[in-house]
Amino acid sequence: MNQRYRKLLILTLVTILVFVASYWGWIRLHSSMPETRKEPPPVQSAADELRFAANAPQLSFLKIKMVEAFPEPLVEPLNGRIAYNDNYTARVFSPVAGRVIKIPAEIGMPVKNGDALIVLDSPDFALALADLEKAKADLLRKQEIHERARLLLEIKGIALREVETAAADWQQAKAEFLRAKARLKNLNAEASAAGGQFVLRAPLAGVISERQVNAGSEVQARADADRPLFVITDPYRLWVQIDLPERQLDKISLGDVVFVEVDAYPGETFQGKVTVIGGAVDPLTRRIQVRCDIDNPLLKLKPEMFARVTPIAGEKFRLPRVPNAAIVTQGLYSYVFVEKSPGVLQRRRVTLSLQGIEYAYIREGLQEGERVVTSGALLLNSELGASGNTAPN
Repeated sequence: MNQRYRKLLILTLVTILVFVASYWGWIRLHSSMPETRKEPPPVQSAADELRFAANAPQLSFLKIKMVEAFPEPLVEPLNGRIAYNDNYTARVFSPVAGRVIKIPAEIGMPVKNGDALIVLDSPDFALALADLEKAKADLLRKQEIHERARLLLEIKGIALREVETAAADWQQAKAEFLRAKARLKNLNAEASAAGGQFVLRAPLAGVISERQVNAGSEVQARADADRPLFVITDPYRLWVQIDLPERQLDKISLGDVVFVEVDAYPGETFQGKVTVIGGAVDPLTRRIQVRCDIDNPLLKLKPEMFARVTPIAGEKFRLPRVPNAAIVTQGLYSYVFVEKSPGVLQRRRVTLSLQGIEYAYIREGLQEGERVVTSGALLLNSELGASGNTAPN
């Protein structure tokens, strides 16, 4: 009985020790665990201001860029087209018909005045050479006849009337020779050319930009005025043609500076100058033709490119420019989000000078060098709206 009681007592003591040890271990374990801290909310808003935590997911959807200033535009960008400068361009046709037997010139090749472009086997040119030789021979013969008649008249061996007839024949032969010689000069060809081969030469120095002829093809003399055989131009000097709406005629004057943009070079501008304003309005389109001269030193611009042309007030008048995606419109007012410091964005009301297809010019409310949200402004505005901060009127 005592033995049984002793076993029961030992079992009870062991159970109590196990319980105490477990409780002590649990206390040690939980006392060594770090205390969990309460994270601040990712977005905190005040009046027209948002504060984001460093790891806020909204920041990954934003693009923030520094504001740059550009010359103030007079009107919104106008549709334009890059064109050849006709003052430095020649559209070359063949003055005679013939078959092409050689083409020394290729597109993109620089040429000088007088360089050969194509060689033609031309019966018309051969006939012009024959006419010159015939006229030359006839002139020499009739000159000799006139000299002989004049000597006979001195010894009274011939009548005066015959001398006068010989002089008239000589003058006619001389006129025919000058006509045949001028014909060859007009063809810009050499009188010594053999075999009726006519060489079409470059009328000015430049670069060959177009070629509409192939070896072996038949060439007609100015058969199609819209398709020259060659176009030679100075690629460093171009024109920009603008169809100016009638209502904006008072915004442009001769000598105004314009900025030209093309799709091939986004964000890059080229400077030109207004040189010609049309004297009449097109009765169908109600637009006026305006022409601008533009230099092309890096040969980036190509004829027939479409362009956006913006007349500007001058280099002295510069305004901050932001993409249209940075503008948030509510009611009658426009806003942008300005980064005050990392993670702190302020909604600010601005006054627009002009808003075009891609960019808006800010007259008041923004300074050059400030950092503006250029993508994601609508997301920020919705965050302010969700927090109950609406734009002031």
